Amino acid sequence: MAAEQYYIKDAILKSAIHHESFEKLWETKWKAPCSLGIYPFMFGSIKDFEPVAQAIIKKGLKEPYNWDEYAEMFFPKAEELSRIAEQAEQAGEREKASEYYLRSSAVYRIARFPAPRSEKQKYAWRVGTETFYKGATLLEYPIVEARIPHTHRLQGTAEGDSIPANLLVPSSASASHPCPLVLIFTGLDGYRTELAVWQRGWLDKGVATIVVEIPGTGDSPALASDPLSPDRQWSSLLDWIGTIAAIDSAKVVVWGFSTGGYYALRAAHTHAYRLLGCVSLGGGAHHMFDRAWLENVNKLEYPFDLADTLAHKFGYPAGELEAFIREGQDKFSLLRDGTLEKPCCKVLLVNGTDDEIFPVEDLFVALEHGRPKLARLVKGKKHMGEPESFVVILKWIHGLLGLDGDVLHQLKLLPSQIKY
Repeated sequence: MAAEQYYIKDAILKSAIHHESFEKLWETKWKAPCSLGIYPFMFGSIKDFEPVAQAIIKKGLKEPYNWDEYAEMFFPKAEELSRIAEQAEQAGEREKASEYYLRSSAVYRIARFPAPRSEKQKYAWRVGTETFYKGATLLEYPIVEARIPHTHRLQGTAEGDSIPANLLVPSSASASHPCPLVLIFTGLDGYRTELAVWQRGWLDKGVATIVVEIPGTGDSPALASDPLSPDRQWSSLLDWIGTIAAIDSAKVVVWGFSTGGYYALRAAHTHAYRLLGCVSLGGGAHHMFDRAWLENVNKLEYPFDLADTLAHKFGYPAGELEAFIREGQDKFSLLRDGTLEKPCCKVLLVNGTDDEIFPVEDLFVALEHGRPKLARLVKGKKHMGEPESFVVILKWIHGLLGLDGDVLHQLKLLPSQIKY
């Protein structure tokens, strides 16, 4: 039985209350983080989301969602915030304009959450991204979009020719004094427009950041269904980083969040000699593709249909969940394809013991194969073991890069800073 296979035991058979309706989702899972301005409401404000949430609740939306109907509920508020931002920008009020653009992008984000699968969700992603950069470029330390040539793309396929990424480099960095780089791999639903919240904190430490999306998410050009596509994407990205004189290409640390942790663990082996270290936070490796796991996760910790969202991310069209469950492990397991037996750079694996998104057993799979790795489990915490896990990871990266070890400043910058 599934309950006997995993650390979480019979929790895998219990349905979380937030799957009953959007009302339960908002009241039991989303309202509290929204009020704090943390994941998945980065750059957002509770006063923007509360009226939208109440309208959705009044309409009685619940699983299975019509994603166009769901997304459309957020558009009036997102458009209203964008208009205020435009007016502020025209009046020369940069700070106010930046805040309102970013708040608008946060509303568009939840409209396309967890993944842009319907037409209106795709629209929300496109417009929300444009709105994000309008706000990000008006910040005190502007975050710009880099379009990195995908020189290793697979010719003759649908693989894109550029890799969009957020870039922020300290003004003090130069060819004579290059800075380290933290390369952030985003997750299943948190893209470069969200994990940008980490960039200012690293800037204050004299560290450059690049935030880039993993295959099958956001604007990643990689073929979602090709297990080798991430290797090509990272090769193109690292080649380009090597041309930036202000960045020390010998001091590149990868931090992968959630599904990005799976890709960080892979990159640690496929690009071992090009990376100083890799962090897999809440990442899977092998058991994340178990049939017994995937057949149950749609009703667990994740706010929506996790198995279907993963199938979409790995290149399986709507309605082909069974094909993904049947084929996923053979195609994408880092154990079955031999990745974990290859040499690797320094690796830190971190997760909560009670993770209901990716089984904690995958952390042990990674430890049991290949070179020795470091690991930390956060007892009694669910996916990614946050917020305790952030302290562990930040201190580890500080140690690798010879930084000051003061991580609280970085953590304080994560929640939304709403002034207007």
